Amino acid sequence: MNNKLFHKNFSLLIAGQTSSLFGNCILDFALSMYVLEVTGSATIFASFLALAMLPTILLSPLGGILADRANRRNIMVILDFMAGVIVLLAAVFINSENHLVIICLTLVIQSILGAFETPTVQACVPQMQTGDNIILGNAVVNQISAVSAFAAPFIGSLLYTAFGLKPVMYAGVICFFITAVFECFIKLDYHPERTTENVLEIVKKDLKDSTKFICKEKTAILKILLLVAVIGFFIQGIALVGLPYMVRTILGLNAKFYGATESMLGLTVILGSVISGLIVSKFKIRKLYLTLFSVGICLLPVGAIFIISTGVYMKYTVLMLSFAIIQIVACVFSIFALSIIQQLTPNNMIGKVMAYTATFSLCAQPLGQIIYGLLFDTFANMVYVILIPTGIILCMIGFKTKDFFAKVEKQLE
Repeated sequence: MNNKLFHKNFSLLIAGQTSSLFGNCILDFALSMYVLEVTGSATIFASFLALAMLPTILLSPLGGILADRANRRNIMVILDFMAGVIVLLAAVFINSENHLVIICLTLVIQSILGAFETPTVQACVPQMQTGDNIILGNAVVNQISAVSAFAAPFIGSLLYTAFGLKPVMYAGVICFFITAVFECFIKLDYHPERTTENVLEIVKKDLKDSTKFICKEKTAILKILLLVAVIGFFIQGIALVGLPYMVRTILGLNAKFYGATESMLGLTVILGSVISGLIVSKFKIRKLYLTLFSVGICLLPVGAIFIISTGVYMKYTVLMLSFAIIQIVACVFSIFALSIIQQLTPNNMIGKVMAYTATFSLCAQPLGQIIYGLLFDTFANMVYVILIPTGIILCMIGFKTKDFFAKVEKQLE
């Protein structure tokens, strides 16, 4: 195992992920703009996204099994090559009569491929790194994802406005093929497991073994997964639904302020990843409960500002500062939590366990968005009724997990 963070294999993985994530982001942006322009309906595109999310939720466990049974390098190469081919075919055959069907199918197929690639990529990090470098590696991957999500919409909007949908799709194809080329040069140890069982027996056995491992042998992983799901529920609901609602509807600010808010959220995720890398050698796992407590604390002034009589811009300033801290702290928590799970999991289980991580997160996020959407509609004139109790709940969760993270730190020693 190479102690250097950016050795050849990891550098190739990061280069490939940069290209792949950028291609995905500009593609998602262009498809969303196209559907909204053609239909004029956000509901239709939201339905497309919801439909596309289902394969990822349902198939991620199978993706984890594949990541543990097959050559991970080959999986990534094949999936990125297939992604490029799918988008290329979509770009060639899309026209004014079949455009919505083609876009829907493209999103669904890309989601299926993502269900198999995400656990594979996450399984590669602990196979390539060791010790604190696992946390640093996850931080780098998270930074690449955050930068792509921040920069790609801007670049995608320029390309889409100047050239239209098809050139952006072709740009996405190039990104996927470049990723596949980078991944071809990655070298990972692979020892195939000989078995006489058929596919169904293998799937059943692996799902049973991984469930037993998480629920009985390493219960700390299950608890961390539940924490990730709970935090995702609250953060996604408050940040992705509540924050835009408060800025545009309650405060009545224009799209420029909303755009600044979205940019801030993107930048703070990048900053959170950078901070995670900087504090890795000093931050103790037993202190991780403080991140959850901090998220709760930051929600209290947001709720309080809507109780007292203050100006619109003061409320907006408090919102921006509080949510900036929330995003940074939540990012630090997610990176460390993912790294803990990877360190507690043996290599032959890592893919399946990473798949469970994705499934837990994906199931919690839309639920949080729906529930908080209903809450903000119901208590539009009293948002503090939502924010302050949520903050208190997160503070309580933080204190409750203090002893748990102390025990986890001992397991990792």
